[in-house]
Amino acid sequence: MAVVGYTRVSTQEQNLHSQIDALKAAGADPIFSDKLIGKNAARPGLIDAKKFLRTGDTLLVYSTDRLGRSMIDVVTIVTELGERGVEFKSLTEPFDTTTPGGELFFHICAAFAQMNGRIISDRTRAGLAAAKARGRSGGRPTVMTPERIALARRMRADTPRATWETIAAALGVGVSSVRRALERDDDDGAAVAS
Repeated sequence: MAVVGYTRVSTQEQNLHSQIDALKAAGADPIFSDKLIGKNAARPGLIDAKKFLRTGDTLLVYSTDRLGRSMIDVVTIVTELGERGVEFKSLTEPFDTTTPGGELFFHICAAFAQMNGRIISDRTRAGLAAAKARGRSGGRPTVMTPERIALARRMRADTPRATWETIAAALGVGVSSVRRALERDDDDGAAVAS
């Protein structure tokens, strides 16, 4: 049964030395690491650590924020490892699934993270419903105003050879905006006619 370490820093300028030293002192070997740039950067070190871990092993981190960017992220990773029979331990927090108290603490935090996710989801749905009731829809406002749609429609009718690109260039908008607006307009007209 191995104690496998994982370290992470968020920029190339930061170093991993303090985390690695602490994990080595706690008996971690091997230690996998990531130096990430950008919030959506891939984590090859974590991927390798997960591949290395076997049933009965323990994943050791300096702190949970080194494992995931949010509590939901940490809960997802630790739950996935737990299903494979892999334990989890943090050096600086009471997360230690190898002990009953640490496992209980983890499950309490997991429940709070899940509840928080549901609260955010409920608030988002309520906000979208309130906006819809006021006649507004979510997302960015369209660049295709009724005037631009009318002009694009005239250009299509008056110049059969007019391409989406030439119409978009004349209106100063993207090709996909023109195409989407005219196709939506056609669909709406067909629905009214039927």
